[in-house]
Formats: sequence, structure tokens, C-alpha cells
Amino acid sequence: MMIDDRTVQRTLADGGFYTGRIDGLYGDASRGATRNALIARGHAIAPWIDPRCRIALEQTIMAEAGIETGPIDGLAGPQTRIALERWQDRSRAVEPAPVNVAHQPDLFPRQKDVRAFYGAPGEHQTVLDLPFAMRLAWDTDTIIRRFSIHEKAHDSAARAFARIRDHYGEEKLRALGLDLFGGCLNVRRMRGGKAMSMHSWGIAIDFDPAHNALRWGRDRARMARPAYARFLDIWEEEGWISLGRERNFDWMHVQAARL
Repeated sequence: MMIDDRTVQRTLADGGFYTGRIDGLYGDASRGATRNALIARGHAIAPWIDPRCRIALEQTIMAEAGIETGPIDGLAGPQTRIALERWQDRSRAVEPAPVNVAHQPDLFPRQKDVRAFYGAPGEHQTVLDLPFAMRLAWDTDTIIRRFSIHEKAHDSAARAFARIRDHYGEEKLRALGLDLFGGCLNVRRMRGGKAMSMHSWGIAIDFDPAHNALRWGRDRARMARPAYARFLDIWEEEGWISLGRERNFDWMHVQAARL
């Protein structure tokens, strides 16, 4: 479990240390920016290798968000692991993010404003006809060709599904498990929280939950692999966000609401 690469890049960019694209790819530019950010904060990192610097930056991000991490030493000890769990719990509860999310296009509202934009949970639904057959994730012998979605999210989702079909083709979609439908409309509260789930408005879609479990990070979730990058790109280009890319958990989930 670790803080996702996009959050790290945004933090570095906010501090003026990173000028590249916020793409979730922690490469040489991100590593160099991490070292510069730590040096600027007065840490003697000369003997530290890059993985230790990355941990130290994550400790810094959490500490600056008010989460106790212990010393900023780049060592993933018990206190740092506890802090990471608190970070993930805070993100999952959708508390205000400690970094800006301005890169998210404003086609859809923030989560706190969904009721004003979409209306009451469960209302204003319409049917989305799929351009390819999907299987129910919990009963793969059952084929679905349509599902209920909020009318304001319908057109963008329809375009996304069509573009995904054109990019991958139905055979590859099935091989990657991108045809495994994990649900859309479901009026309920967020797991472990009091706020209503984005599914309550039919503005969130889950894919292949068995291979992208709620608490899995990019080290385990199948959706985090390179073969799935274009799938998530397409949703983002239509104004939706991936919780996996934004918060490194719940990789199965895309939603038409910003954080």
C-alpha cells in the first residue's frame, strides 16, 4: 500500500518541483523532483536510494495533511504503515483532498455537489444500450446488453463504451475482463461510511471486481496494468475519473463526479 503516483506528482507540481504531465507514471523526472523537494525541506538525503526518497516524500505528504507518521526518514516502519492506512481510510471517506485536483475536467460536479446536479438518489434514470455484450461479474453465464444510468451521465458513458469497443475489439475486451460488469445503479451508502455511494445516482460503474478488489492498490489490481491504461484514459477523456488512478484503491470503479 502506498500513495498513488498521481498524488505524488501533483504534490511535487504544487511545490514547483515537477513540471511534467500528471500521468501517474513515476519515472526519472518524478524521482528527480522528489529528491529536490526533500532537499528543499532540509533533509540530508545524499546517501538515500530512490525508493527511500519516495517513502520519505509520502511521509511528508501525510504529515502535511495532519497524519502522524513519525520521523521523515524514508523507512517504512510501523508508524508509517499505520499512517498509510489512515491516509487510505481518509481518501475512502472522501474527506477534502490534501492536494489539488484541478486536472479533473469540470464536466461533472464534485462529489459534495452531486445531489444538486443529479437530483435525488435513484431518480432521473435512463437505459444505456451497450455496443458489446457484457457478463455479470457475479454470474458470468448471464449476458447483459443494457443497464440503468443517470440521464446526465448517459451520453458520455455511451461514447466511452463505443470508443473502448473500437480500441480493444470484443475478443480482447473479454480476454482482459473488461466485459465483466460489476454494477452501476445501486442506492446505498459508501462502504464503511455515512455518505451515499456514487452508485446511488447511477453515475458510477464497476468492472471486474474479483480482480480489482476495493482495498487493492496498483501492486495487485489488474486495472492498474499497462494493458488497461487506454480503457481508463477514455473514461477520463469523457470527464469521468478512476478512483484507482486518483486514490490507488477501488480500481474497478469509474464515476461521473470529481473528488
